[in-house]
This record gives sequence, structure tokens and C-alpha cells, in this order.
Amino acid sequence: MSRLFVNRLTVIDFSYLHGERGLLGDSLIADVELTGDLDDQGMVLDFGQVKKQLKRAIDNHFDHRLIVPTGHPGMELVDLPEGRQRLRFPLSDGSVIEHIAPTDALCTIDAAGISPASLTAAVQARLLPLMPGNVRDLVVHLSAEPIEGPDYQYSHGLKLHDGNCQRIAHGHRSRLFVWRNDQIDMGLTARWAARWRDSYIGTREDLLEEFSLNGTEYYRFRYTARQGEFELSLPKSRCYLIDTESTVENLAQHIAEQLAGQFPGDRIVVQAFEGVDKGAFGQALLGGAR
Repeated sequence: MSRLFVNRLTVIDFSYLHGERGLLGDSLIADVELTGDLDDQGMVLDFGQVKKQLKRAIDNHFDHRLIVPTGHPGMELVDLPEGRQRLRFPLSDGSVIEHIAPTDALCTIDAAGISPASLTAAVQARLLPLMPGNVRDLVVHLSAEPIEGPDYQYSHGLKLHDGNCQRIAHGHRSRLFVWRNDQIDMGLTARWAARWRDSYIGTREDLLEEFSLNGTEYYRFRYTARQGEFELSLPKSRCYLIDTESTVENLAQHIAEQLAGQFPGDRIVVQAFEGVDKGAFGQALLGGAR
């Protein structure tokens, strides 16, 4: 038998729920290996079919979704009318995250928690039935991008987006670089990465209400997008509010303008990533010059 591989077949940008850390954004690179007999073309599977069929299956089922471990103690998932679901996920500190959205915004995995092993098993189980008879085995390798220096994991939703970014709880693991007067400033870079680590970056316009429950202060976000109505409630301590849509362009500019106010007359340039190998630059001086 022969083995075929495709590295970096796709990148999965998603969020998942963790009992202690809460709502986490992540970005994982997916590599695949196929083992099987050669077909009439002398191939295990045509590369075009691997990229078309397998990439599409991964993207459709796992990418830009909130991935939920159904075996987590106390988790509740209830079907609602019009193809929607309500999720309540308890955290170890006694607080709770609630998510209400169209069913396609969620991906459930039969596991007590989301880990590289449980997610890999779910992806392989989704892909293997799609293979032709000559393919005997399929192995998926999920890996995080190697990052030297600060990184942060954030979740967000973009209600104006035409695609799946409109889902209110998807996210990324991202790099960040801050330059001050043309010199990289690792202290400022680390400070902002820490500020947004394990956070939900919400648009102030989408904030429906603030409320208190069992001693915890919460934000409730709600908006209507092309895919339907989305709602998310989570502790205020796990959120960061901005005045614009949370696109990577706006996030980079937000950091640049905040820092320009702290360092009058200095030139600030920010390179913010949205997952792997993509992102935007923002730059500013005091007073909003760009």
C-alpha cells in the first residue's frame, strides 16, 4: 500500500468551551495522510480531490464554529424553534456561558473536554466515510502554529460579514507585534496580548444589557445577521469592549490609537494577526493621525 500526504490542507479557526478558561478562540493547522491501494490512475487519491473534498468537509463542519464537549458536567443543550439551539455551559468558578444561535453555529463532540486528541478523533471520524474503497486509512494531524513571543486567544463575531464570521462565538489564536518609533516594543506587545488572552472582544453596539447573577456581573450580546439571530452571555471579566466591529483591521487600529494616547508624539505601528498568516496593520500618532 502507498501513503499520500497533504500538509497545511486548511486552517481551522474556531472557538471552544473550557471549564476553567471559559470561551477560547483557537487556530489549528490540519495535515492529512491517506493510506491505500493505487487506483487506475496510479494514485491513492487525486490531490485535487483531497483539497476539494476533505478541505470542504473540515471547513464546513469545524471551521468558524463554537465547538462544545457534550460530556462536560452540567452542560445543557436545548433545541429551540426555527432551527436554533440554546447552550448553557457552567464554569468552575460558578459562572456560566450561554449561547443561543442557529444550529450550524455549533459543533458538538462526544467528549468531556476539547483537546487535540478529542478534536482530532472527531475530524477523522467525519472524513473517513468520504473516502473511496481503495483508501484503507486516514490520519489527521492538528497542530498549533509555532509562535515565538506573545500570542493571544480571542473570540468574536462579525454581524455584517457575508460568510461564517457572522457567527457570534468563533475565534483565533494570534500573534501580535507593536512598534514604537520604528523599534519593536516587546513589553507593549506582551501587555496587549495578555489583555486579550482568553477574551471575548465585543462590539459596544451589540451589547444588549448588563446583569448580575449569583454575584457575577455579565454582559449579554445580541444581534441579527444573515444567518439568523445570535445571542451570547458571559462574565464581564472575560470581555473587552470596542466601539467598532471587531475586524482585525479595527483591532490593530484600536491598539495603535490607545497606545498613541499613552505616548504623545510617538509613532505607533501594530501588526495584528487573525489566526495563521493573515492580519492587518494599524498605525497612529496622538490625535488620531494615521
